Amino acid sequence: MQHKDLDHALLNPWQRDFPLQREPFAVIGQCLGLDVAQVLEHYTRLQRQGSLSRIGAVFAPGAGGASLLAAMAVPPDRLNAVAAVVSSHPGVNHNYEREHTTNLWFVATGRDAAQVEQLLRSIEAETDLPVLRLPMLRPYRIDTGFDLRASQSRASGATHWAQTPLQAHDKPLAALAEQGLALVDRPYDLWAEQLGQGVDDVLAQLQRWLQQKTLSRFGVVVRHHELGYTANAMTVFDVPESEVDACGEALAQMPGVTLAYQRARAGDWPYNLYCMVHGRDRDSVRATVAQAVAHAGLAHRPHAMLFSLRRFKQTGARRFAAHTTHLAAHSCHTPAGAPHAHP
Repeated sequence: MQHKDLDHALLNPWQRDFPLQREPFAVIGQCLGLDVAQVLEHYTRLQRQGSLSRIGAVFAPGAGGASLLAAMAVPPDRLNAVAAVVSSHPGVNHNYEREHTTNLWFVATGRDAAQVEQLLRSIEAETDLPVLRLPMLRPYRIDTGFDLRASQSRASGATHWAQTPLQAHDKPLAALAEQGLALVDRPYDLWAEQLGQGVDDVLAQLQRWLQQKTLSRFGVVVRHHELGYTANAMTVFDVPESEVDACGEALAQMPGVTLAYQRARAGDWPYNLYCMVHGRDRDSVRATVAQAVAHAGLAHRPHAMLFSLRRFKQTGARRFAAHTTHLAAHSCHTPAGAPHAHP
């Protein structure tokens, strides 16, 4: 099997339904005719080259913790410096430049809304610039785990709030699950040891979270830019409140739309409906956005398309990180690295 084919075989089918078994990499190896050492070697290579972000949990919106999309209008000559300040905060897990006068976009996460607000105020104080707070009001589709053999996502369908939010006693495991598995033969054993639980209990809890839709998925989380998805656009719309649900639900049913949600308006930012499209080039992204706009009846609504230009930081969300302070750090971790083109 050639390297590219093997990469896809290790990444693509395991974005969901990653084995919740004591030796998951041995299970994957059996499917591919590889021994466990070879599987771990290849995953380590993918992580090192940046294609693999982590192997772990993607929690449904509303599962716990707090998260907020934030944006700033930064003078171009200050952009690098301000982006560095923003990225320096551990609670910032994504930070991008986009094509707009509101040009710096980042996601702030924390254990609760108060911690996120404290983070945003710190950024405002350090940069002397205002931060737009754009909380999500309703998810329509949130799914970046699409078929990597295609030029863009072909999937569609609705995303809902978590049916069963996490309880306090669940959060130490949640913190480990969002960090990701260590690349060792028996990674769940490490979590069990850190938590003082039996490994079967850990695996059963992860399975319950999937069944309860507390988790959107458990598996491989990739970095799309490194896999050839070098263009993406966030398109924002100003839609009357009476129409936003119908339009958002229509966007969710459009193949190629990976993210769609309603967010609060803020300041002089009038937009309340968002959709994201990832693709291998700008033309294909524009074509998909045009189809989505027509399908959702949004052509006559004020809107803007913001292509991403640079990725200053991309790491996994850390909504439950405070619950690992007493645990040893065993994680599948990818450093943010230097600024480069956004996926």
